[in-house]
Amino acid sequence: MADAVRTTCPYCGTGCGLRVRPAAGGWQVTGDPDHPANVGRLCSKGAMLGETLGLESRLLHPVVDGKQADWPTAIAAAAGRIAAAIARGGPDSFAFYLSGQLLTEDYYAANKLAKGFLGTANVDTNSRLCMASAVAGHRRAFGSDTVPGCYEDLELADLVVLAGSNLAWCHPVLFQRLRKAREERGTRVVVVDPRRTDTCDIADLHLAIRPGSDVALLNGLLSHCADAGALDGEFTRWHVTGLDDALRAARMSVPEAAALCGVEEGAVRRFYGWFAATPRTVTVFSQGINQSSAGTDKVGAILNLHLATGRIGRPGTGPFSVTGQPNAMGGREVGGLANQLAAHMGFDPASVDRVRRFWGAPAMATREGLKAVDLFRAVADGRVQALWIMGTNPAVSLPEADLVRRALARCPLVIVSDCVADTDTLRFAHIRLPAVAWGEKNGTVTNSDRTVSRQRPFLPPPALAKPDWWAVASVAKALGFGPAFAWEGPADIFAEHARLSAFENGGSRDFDLGDAAGADYDALAPFQWGGRRMFGDGRFFTADGRAHMVPVTYRPPAEAPGPDFPLRLNTGRYRDQWHTMTRTGLSSRLFGHRPEPMVDIHPEDARGSRLADGGLARVETRLGTMVARVAVTDGQRPGEIFVPIHWTDRFAARAVAGRLIPGHTDPVSGQPESKHVPARLAPFAPSWFGLLLARDFPEPDGAEWWVRRRAEGACVTELAGSGHAGRRALLAGLEAAYGGEPIQVFDPGRGIARCAWIVDGRLAAVLFLAPHRPGVASQWLAGQVGRDLATAEDRLAVLAGKAPAGRGDDGPIVCACFSVGVARIERAIRERALVSVADIGGALGAGTGCGSCVPELRRLLSSASEGRVAALG
Repeated sequence: MADAVRTTCPYCGTGCGLRVRPAAGGWQVTGDPDHPANVGRLCSKGAMLGETLGLESRLLHPVVDGKQADWPTAIAAAAGRIAAAIARGGPDSFAFYLSGQLLTEDYYAANKLAKGFLGTANVDTNSRLCMASAVAGHRRAFGSDTVPGCYEDLELADLVVLAGSNLAWCHPVLFQRLRKAREERGTRVVVVDPRRTDTCDIADLHLAIRPGSDVALLNGLLSHCADAGALDGEFTRWHVTGLDDALRAARMSVPEAAALCGVEEGAVRRFYGWFAATPRTVTVFSQGINQSSAGTDKVGAILNLHLATGRIGRPGTGPFSVTGQPNAMGGREVGGLANQLAAHMGFDPASVDRVRRFWGAPAMATREGLKAVDLFRAVADGRVQALWIMGTNPAVSLPEADLVRRALARCPLVIVSDCVADTDTLRFAHIRLPAVAWGEKNGTVTNSDRTVSRQRPFLPPPALAKPDWWAVASVAKALGFGPAFAWEGPADIFAEHARLSAFENGGSRDFDLGDAAGADYDALAPFQWGGRRMFGDGRFFTADGRAHMVPVTYRPPAEAPGPDFPLRLNTGRYRDQWHTMTRTGLSSRLFGHRPEPMVDIHPEDARGSRLADGGLARVETRLGTMVARVAVTDGQRPGEIFVPIHWTDRFAARAVAGRLIPGHTDPVSGQPESKHVPARLAPFAPSWFGLLLARDFPEPDGAEWWVRRRAEGACVTELAGSGHAGRRALLAGLEAAYGGEPIQVFDPGRGIARCAWIVDGRLAAVLFLAPHRPGVASQWLAGQVGRDLATAEDRLAVLAGKAPAGRGDDGPIVCACFSVGVARIERAIRERALVSVADIGGALGAGTGCGSCVPELRRLLSSASEGRVAALG
């Protein structure tokens, strides 16, 4: 067997190591047992990476003003137009908008060009949307953007608090590590989250707090720890300032905290008691904390707790920010945020001068630039006239998405570097630059616990795709800055980055890669900068060397529900999807679990809004509308709803969550508030529904709503609309697309139509229309697309939409690793008398891969057990 290439997963901030080797017809991707982040484990997304390596969706050539071009033409156009924009409007009329998907070397090149040679700090990133509040909190308390601990602390702690983190879906490998620690050590787990998510499967206590009330809960806990004698007087005496002021601001009784949080007083007392009595405590926090207009204060409240109790810098302790993207941390390290310079330096005069001298920078930026939301507002009002977007899709992911689209439409120059040919953002680009993708990339990333790992290529770049750093360096050379960007490869950039981190450092700054500057880049093994844990010596990176506790007080979200918008909208991720699905959307198995956007709603609210489980709903805020499938669940608090962030105009109609979210931001971090949007629901009641299975994704002419997904063997589109004109337009469009030999059955009295198009004897497409959602065997039908339908019986079976005996649909996928659906699991539980997750794994394989489906398997077992008890009763 060929030697495996060791690389790193391109999804979440866990930073799992992978081994990739050739396999029959493709590539085999497995977890690297020697990588410290995952020790061989993978999640469903990582396990399916081999299915996402095709070229069918790739951008393969530069495009300038809608015409395919070569690289010299594209570079000349980009450089010339950037220079012209700066000549008209000054340096700040140009901006980069970057991505945590970029490698550190790509990030470094862009930051150096903008902040050192063009003279603008307008360099921000989609990481602003996920961890900017953590950065601000760290810098305010520690004097540096330092994550103190390591993943091992999750396994050494006696108590782990998960605050605003659905670890089971968003960081599944860390969830697996914590689950194992709980099983083997008895680690106690508390989940603080308004929703009951799959993470609660391992929770000893779930505090379903009122959205946005985290500071009240945490301040009450700090007060309790002070009253219970749980503060570390020795540590705070020598290593902390601000304790007294923080305690005064936090003073809150248990009943007061419970009332503000909307949680039973007894549950709050239990949590406070556990925390005060457990020295080995880790608090893991993520978007539920950060994505808030009070995000920095929420982070501050967590840091205050750990500083006051001395639970930092020692095994099994610490506040732990887990990042959402594979290189959000690397971007922070090179100054990928508008309020930072490279190597964790800020815009103080000494740092500006230091970076200027190291770079030999002729036009050093001296003040902070525009953060993401303000950046796109500046594009909208004309202050920014040239924008270079790299590896991200802000037309979908940012709040005020319609404003973002208007801004892009009016911007004189939009350059987009991406590896895919079509995104909602690319549709606004004047210049499109083809980037290499995962599997072709060569560079480094830094994960959530400061571990630097290599992404290594195992595929050649296709056609004219180039690394992002190369594109930046080429434009820099065309602008006249050649000597400063004369790198021959990413190893040169990494070495320069490492030297800058050590330049005039001497231990005064947290980030120092000096020892790695001369390392063998190709052989670079994962390493954790700063050591396993930081701050164990009580030394911080503030001017006085002490940590600063900052007084914080509870304040509610920026907008509250009211008579017109009585519900609270929350947004987030699904287990098997990633960002805007440019990669996960290529895998049929990753569509199996939740194949479309759903709005999760409590049964009481569903009744009040006249919504039925499985129906369609219109979700409205004061900014916009989306349509989603209704999922009734008591995992939601009454008065609150949840929608996913992943769907775009490429994959669905009316499903961009960013169109619903106003641009309220935290005043310190600039991070948007994406979890607290006043909303309302109403039934979306079309007169007809459709299901289309085809060899590709045709345009659904005539449909008012549609959603697409990949299935094994076909592309599947669900549709809905009103009126006969829409149906006629749909049929006419499909007839034009497929032609061939149509087979059609119409029942006008019942409003039913079934149509199949046969091309060269093979099924090209099949459409079912009905006044309700068609109940056909879609999984079986997907397998028929492209097959030879030689006999009348075959064609009748397809039009009937019914699988032959013994070949029925599995239902929605529960286990993506082994493509096991809910119907097969329920059948096996019933017929084989399975009583445990291990039983299901032995019978079907489900739950034995990445383990992300284990919480759902438990629920299916519990439901079956309740059914048996009810039958006996």
